[in-house]
Amino acid sequence: MKEVASLRYDVIFKKGFSDPKIFTALVNDFLGIKLKITKVHADYAFSPTVGKVATRFDLFAEDKENRIIVEMQHSHYPDTYERFLYYQCNAMVETIKSSQNYHFPCTVFTLVFLTGKASPSKNGAIIVHDFETKVLETGEVLKNFYPLQHKLIFIFTKSVQENTPKKSREWMRAINDSLTKQVDETSYTNRYIKTLLKSIETDLVTPEENAHMKEEYNRVEADKRAEAKGVVKGIAAGITEGLEQGEKNGMAKGLQQGEKNGMVKGKQAGIAEGLQQGQLNIARSLLTFLDDKIIAQTTKLTIAKIRKLRKETK
Repeated sequence: MKEVASLRYDVIFKKGFSDPKIFTALVNDFLGIKLKITKVHADYAFSPTVGKVATRFDLFAEDKENRIIVEMQHSHYPDTYERFLYYQCNAMVETIKSSQNYHFPCTVFTLVFLTGKASPSKNGAIIVHDFETKVLETGEVLKNFYPLQHKLIFIFTKSVQENTPKKSREWMRAINDSLTKQVDETSYTNRYIKTLLKSIETDLVTPEENAHMKEEYNRVEADKRAEAKGVVKGIAAGITEGLEQGEKNGMAKGLQQGEKNGMVKGKQAGIAEGLQQGQLNIARSLLTFLDDKIIAQTTKLTIAKIRKLRKETK
């Protein structure tokens, strides 16, 4: 087993993949493109900036001979899709600045590696957003309508599947394995992956890189705590609102049900009282003709009530 620094950290990610040979090999395995480059720029930024928000690419390489630009980004915990879409569009707009018309002189590829999140799809670990032109009615792809195939690709390294392309799968597995800080280099066949793992060995990490890792760790953990705190507050607010709404609804339903029950009970009581009053009236009319026992049997009133009626009528 080899002790390595985790590729979850920006500083280690850039350290490993800024080697042109490693960068070129990875791009070839993911995109099927053989780049001709001699340098990979880390923390690359356009000057002057494109748009109102400045961008900074983790890794940036341009193959001028084949007119291809490849950006590589390592996604942080709170990063969103829109951020990387903005980066992709910025790079595309930058290429057109020197053109006399609206023709994009280069094809732009953005590879985003997400080491902390699972894929949003249970069926795959690599999500592609491209500029493929299709006929709406038939779905036919028009290859010559717009020849440049710009691509924004999200790679979820912890969600590798059996159907993930084999060459890409080995890179993704190596990146994910590095998160444990121990890797079995003999399990990889790709020599450039072995070179990558060699370059990030724990013993080769500088004091400055260690400091950057600690700062990044604290920053990410703070983001997670803030998010968790927000979730807890949201749940608490939701529970409170739910209880209040439940109490309100419960009172409304209770009043409604109470009114309904009250009407039923009132009706029942009215009927009972009406029956009893009718029995008393019948009993009164029979007092002069029949004895108490027979009146009680006829009206279903008690003997005591019949006797009370006799006293009241005298």
